[in-house]
Amino acid sequence: MKKIMFVCHGNICRSPLAEFVMKDLVGKQGLSDEFLIESSATSSEEIGNPIYPSIKEIMRKHGVPFSEHYAKKLNPDDYEKFDLFVIMDSNNFRNIKRIFRDDSENKIHFLLEFAGIDGNVADPWYFGNFEKTYSDILIGCKALLECLN
Repeated sequence: MKKIMFVCHGNICRSPLAEFVMKDLVGKQGLSDEFLIESSATSSEEIGNPIYPSIKEIMRKHGVPFSEHYAKKLNPDDYEKFDLFVIMDSNNFRNIKRIFRDDSENKIHFLLEFAGIDGNVADPWYFGNFEKTYSDILIGCKALLECLN
C-alpha cells in the first residue's frame, strides 16, 4: 500500500483539495485499495476547521467527490507512517523540515515536481484564484499517480 500525505499551511485549501483529487484519480483507475491518502497542516491556525467553502465549490464544479474533513496538524510520528509527503510550496518545505528535523528517506517532495515544474501550487488564500489552484493540483496529482504506477 502506498501511503501519501498532502501537506499545506492550514489544511483547509490546497492539501485537502489535493487529497480528494488524488483519491478521485486513484478511484477512477480502480486502485483505491492500493493507496492511503490523507492531508494535514504545518501550522495550528486552522486545526478543527472544515474545508474552505470556495474549495468545496471548486470540487463540486469539477465533479471531485469529497467527504467531511477537518484540518489536522502534521506531527513528527507521521514520518514513519507515510511513504511520501507532498507539499504545496517552499514555506511548507521550511515548516515540514522543522516538524520532522530530518528527511533521511527522501520522503518530502513538491507536488509540481512530479510534473517537471519547478514552482509552488498557487495559494488561493492569498491570490483568490481557486481555478489556478485546482489546475496546479490536478496537473501535479496526475503526474504523481503516473510516477507511482
